[in-house]
This record gives sequence, structure tokens and C-alpha cells, in this order.
Amino acid sequence: MNALAGRATRAITSIRVRLAVALSVALLPVLVLGVMQSIFAFRAEADSRRQSLELAAGRSAAIARARIEAAGVLLQTLGPGSVGLECAQRLADVRARLPGYANLIRFDAHGRVACAAATTPLDVQRGARPWFQALRGGQAMVVASAPGAAYANEPAVLAAIRAGPPDQFEGAMAAVLTLQGLKLETANRFLPQGAEVALVDSHDQIFAATQPQAFGAPPRGWRDVAVKRGAAIWNGPDAQGRPRSYSVAPLVNNDVFVLLSAPAPGLLSWAWINPISRLLLPLLAFVLGLAAVWYAAERGVIRWIVYLQRVAAIYARGRFTVRPLQAERAPPEIRELAATLDAMAGAIVARDASLMDSLAEKDALMREIHHRVKNNLQIITSLLNMQQRALADPAAKAAMNDTRQRITALAQIYRALYQGPDLKRVDLRPFLEELTAQLLANDMTSTALVRTEVHADPLVIDPDRLAPIALFAVEAITNAQKHAFGPQGGTLEVGFHVRGEEAELSIGDDGPGAAESLGGGVGRTLMTAFARQLRGKVTFETRDPRGLTVRLVFPTPQVMAPGT
Repeated sequence: MNALAGRATRAITSIRVRLAVALSVALLPVLVLGVMQSIFAFRAEADSRRQSLELAAGRSAAIARARIEAAGVLLQTLGPGSVGLECAQRLADVRARLPGYANLIRFDAHGRVACAAATTPLDVQRGARPWFQALRGGQAMVVASAPGAAYANEPAVLAAIRAGPPDQFEGAMAAVLTLQGLKLETANRFLPQGAEVALVDSHDQIFAATQPQAFGAPPRGWRDVAVKRGAAIWNGPDAQGRPRSYSVAPLVNNDVFVLLSAPAPGLLSWAWINPISRLLLPLLAFVLGLAAVWYAAERGVIRWIVYLQRVAAIYARGRFTVRPLQAERAPPEIRELAATLDAMAGAIVARDASLMDSLAEKDALMREIHHRVKNNLQIITSLLNMQQRALADPAAKAAMNDTRQRITALAQIYRALYQGPDLKRVDLRPFLEELTAQLLANDMTSTALVRTEVHADPLVIDPDRLAPIALFAVEAITNAQKHAFGPQGGTLEVGFHVRGEEAELSIGDDGPGAAESLGGGVGRTLMTAFARQLRGKVTFETRDPRGLTVRLVFPTPQVMAPGT
């Protein structure tokens, strides 16, 4: 987790990010100004589109109104002659000569079809329809928003006039006008691209449309605004939820209205439609500026820093012979940094050579000191050996032998140090094997054969811990030599085992001695003192059927491989 956080922090504070942030702050006012200008331009164009849509709605309503009035005049002209056997043929001829009429129909006073220029749908409730009842009630002309049946195979409107004298209702003359016939085209220069047209009544009911999906529910109060101002505009979703702009204008008697619908572009779509707008150019300049700074930082600074980082990583692994030659093509500041790094590597090489020479000299001196100390201890051992041979008292000779054995152990430590690969550590297993063999070889009090078994785990320790272990082993082995082995000889077992956090040194024999043989003498006192020095404990265990095992348990020193 900490490593991930560190990498994230380095990425945030890198030169690339800092340069990009600095340039972003510098160019941000220009970008904001461009965005504001683009928003104002977008709003101005949107207002212009809405005004155009409003003008187009008024113009379409005026044209459609003129067409409906012309249809009314035509129906009044055809009214007196729309009876008899030739009625249908006459209406068919008129329809054929005048485009835009889907049908011309004469209804009787009950709403039944008297004659028609084309097939008329069946409507048994026609006489009760509101538009027919309006004519019956004395209204001269109506435009039926809900005629009750589909009178054409395409979007159309039904315009009807009252037939007969004012005091007598004889039926109605109706003309079915298509939207094309009303001149409500969507492809003209007054309408935006994608515009659609429809007819809507005062009850928000759209009853004729070029594309019904392009229209949604009008807002409240639109009719009052359209009647008062002559037109009304608003924005809203269509039947599929897409944003549209709407404009409406009255058509007939403030009951039927022309409704126009056009796509309402958003800011992004407007910017896409206008690629040279004020939004795109500042944004493009902003992106190009960032890219230029990023490229310049990458080529002029970052890649050289990465190169010097690789060289420094090689130096960190101890290879100071590598030189940053590629930095000669870098900028002057990078070249100076590379030269400083190269000089530093040279100084480190020279210092390392001096330190290695000093260390080698120190090692040689330390080995010589250990060698001389070992030689001096051997001289002392030889003197004690001569003095021991000159003594007649057995007790004095035994005391002299114990002292000689202890000095031999110390000399063995110094010999292991100067002969080993490391002046500070000794491998315990070969040391115990050699110490046991040397102690038994130097025993002058017995000529019996003693068989030794040494089982030791490998453990590399320092001399401070080795000395009490070695002296403890000397006391235990010397005690076995005194009390366990007679003329018949015996077996001496030396074991050292590492069990996790504890280590155990055990020295056992198969002689007749027991724990009481140690008494309260110097040997037992020294073994207890050595155990306390190692922060361990010593136990004396009688073996079955005979023998004694001295066991030292202490905390395991730090385990190290030889030479580390």
C-alpha cells in the first residue's frame, strides 16, 4: 500500500504534470473566454432559429389559411350544382383539375354522402359529429380537427361549408385538403433542416402531421399566447424524448393551428456543425499547447533524467565503470549534471580502492594479532605443561592440567579466527570437533581409549558467544575425563542442536560418574557462570544404566552463513 502511494505521489509531482498544470493555468483564461463567446454565439443562433421558426409558422399559417378560404369559395361555387346524377362526375372532374384536393364530398342534411369525387369512408355517426352540428347550427365554415374518420390516405384536413339557404340546412360541402395541398411543406428556406409540420386544435390534439413522432405535448397556455401575439414558440421533447423547438400560429377561428417542429441542437452539436466556431479554436489551441509542452519536456528533459536514473541505478549496484556518454547530446544543464555524476563515480571508485586497501591491511593486522595471541597462549600452555610434569602432587598436577585445558580452548578460538574466512565469526561445528579432539589428545592422565561422537548443527557465531561455549565444553569434557573414563576407556558424546529460538549443547559419557561427582568445585561454578553469561541454564542428568549428561540450553545466537 505504501509503495503504491509513493508511486502515485511521484506521478502527481513529476515534471510532466507540473508543466502541464502550469500551461493549463496560463491558457485557462483564453479557453474560458472562448467558451463564453461560444455560449453567447450559440444563444444568438438559437434565438435566430426560433425567430425563423416563428416566422415560418406564421407564413405557413397564412398560406394554409388562404388555401382553406379558396377551398371555401370553391365549395360555395360547387354547392348549387352538387345535386343530381352528374354530381359525382362533376366533383371528380374538379378534383382532377385542381391539385391538393384528396376528395370533394356533398353530404345531405343527415350526414350521409350524396356524392363524392372519390371513395368516402363510412361514418354512421357523421350527423352527430361536432363539426357537422356546428354547420347545422348556422356556422358558415368549419375546419374539422376530429372529423371522425380517415378521409385520405395521407395527412389531411377536412374543410366544410354549410349548404342551402340561411334559414334551411340542406347538408354540407366538404373538401379534403392534404398538408401538401395546404402548402405546408417542410423543405423551404424559411424552415430549419429536419423541420416537420402538423395541425393541432385548441384541445392539444394533433390531427394531421408530416411526422407524428416529431411532436410532443404542447405546454399549458400556448393557445392564449398564440391568439394574443399571433404566434407562440417553446422548446420541449418530442414523442421520442429528443429536444425540439416548436412554433405555432392560428389557422382558422382560433380553433385550428399550424404547428412547426425543428430539432433543437445542443452546444456540442452546434460546435460540431460549426467547426470554426469560437469553442473549437481555443480548445484546439489549448490541446496543442499542452501537447507541445509535453513533447518538449519529454524530449528535452524527461528522457535525459530517465537516462541518468538508469546510470545512477548501475552505480548503486557497484558498477562505476559505466560513463554517461549519451548525455553529450543533451542540453547544457543535463550535461553538467552528467559530468557531476561521472566525477562522483570516479571519486567513489578511488575512495573504494583506498578503503579496500585499508580494509585488507586491517584484516592482515588482525590476523597477525590473533596469530600472535594464539602463539603466546601456546607458549603459556607449553610452560604449564612443563610445570605439570615437574609436579609430584597429583592434586596440583590435576589443577595445572585444568588450567592448561582452558588456555588451550582460548588459543583454539584465536586460531579459528585467523585461519577462517571471517575475522568476526566462527563456524561452531568444526570448532567443537577440533576442540574435543585436541582436549582428548592433550590428556596426559589417562592412556585409555576414548571414543568420541560429535553431532553439531551448523551455526556461525561471534567470539563473544563462542568463548563461554568453548570454556563450558572444556569444563564438561574435563569432568568426564576425570570421573567417567577409567582404564577401560569409554564413549564421549558431544552434541549441539539448534531448535528454533533455543540452542542446546550437551556433553555426555557412559562412565560410572554421577551428578554428585561434580560436587561444589570450581568446574561446576564455572559452568554455571558460563551459562549465566549466555543467558541460559545448565542441567546435570544421570543416564541409565550409567553415565552423566551435562546440558546447556541458551537463546540461539543470530544464525549466519559462513563468510557473511
